[in-house]
Amino acid sequence: MSLDRLSLGSFSIYGVRDGFFWLDGGSMFGVVPKVLWQKIYPADDDNRIRLGLNSILVDTGESRILVDTGIGPDLQSRLKDFYSVEREPGLVEDLAEHGFKAEDIDFVINTHLHFDHCGGNTYRNEHGDFVPTFPNAKYVIQKCEWEAGRNPSRRDKPSYVESSFLPLERCGRLRLVDGETEIIPGIRVILAPGHTSCHQCVKIVTQDRILFFLGDMVPTSGHVGLPYIMSYDLFPQETMDNKERFFLQAVAEDWIVAFNHDPHHFFGRIAQKKGKFAFQAL
Repeated sequence: MSLDRLSLGSFSIYGVRDGFFWLDGGSMFGVVPKVLWQKIYPADDDNRIRLGLNSILVDTGESRILVDTGIGPDLQSRLKDFYSVEREPGLVEDLAEHGFKAEDIDFVINTHLHFDHCGGNTYRNEHGDFVPTFPNAKYVIQKCEWEAGRNPSRRDKPSYVESSFLPLERCGRLRLVDGETEIIPGIRVILAPGHTSCHQCVKIVTQDRILFFLGDMVPTSGHVGLPYIMSYDLFPQETMDNKERFFLQAVAEDWIVAFNHDPHHFFGRIAQKKGKFAFQAL
């Protein structure tokens, strides 16, 4: 069983999941040949691989910050079937197993607004309206990502589901930021474009220890190698450049990293061996 809780200085970090889903393996690994990636993630008969819908919860003792919210309960049935979504028990229920209620969350940070990262932002209530799942939280989103979600390109349009983010503004729960921003002491969002033009990562620093939530810049431990970049990325060269930049820091400063879609590992480290980067389990 993978490690799902760790202490980082004075903070407690929990790995939580909204479940699992299945995506095309070739799309997940881009130009990397199947003969290489299938050693790590074996594909089913439809060439799909099973991926986690991972989030992290940071409990500072004073605030609770949730990073990404998975697919959520209200994805259209045809998409649930298409992606073979497995949501048992689901994100809110997984948080409850760690002793937290939806009302306990003070901030939700979305790395970006693709449906598999922010679908759990909202839910449909008994009146049929979409309302915030975490009613007391401010939802932190990059301003340019918000605009991209409201006016997506034709290539990216299927990835955005407006009901998972537009209600946040109507309900007064939205906090737009512009570039690198401190959310609370010790927690910052940092632009890392590539997957989308305004994708952000989350850097957590406490008592000289650092955890870095990679988002879709590096979705799984199998994507640590620099050329391992998804075909879904709008700007793959930027992804590669940012991976190298952050990985060099991660090695030098002994960061713990967190993965958005790894089905086995919430956390790990980045090692450098013979000039290449490699995943190192905790």
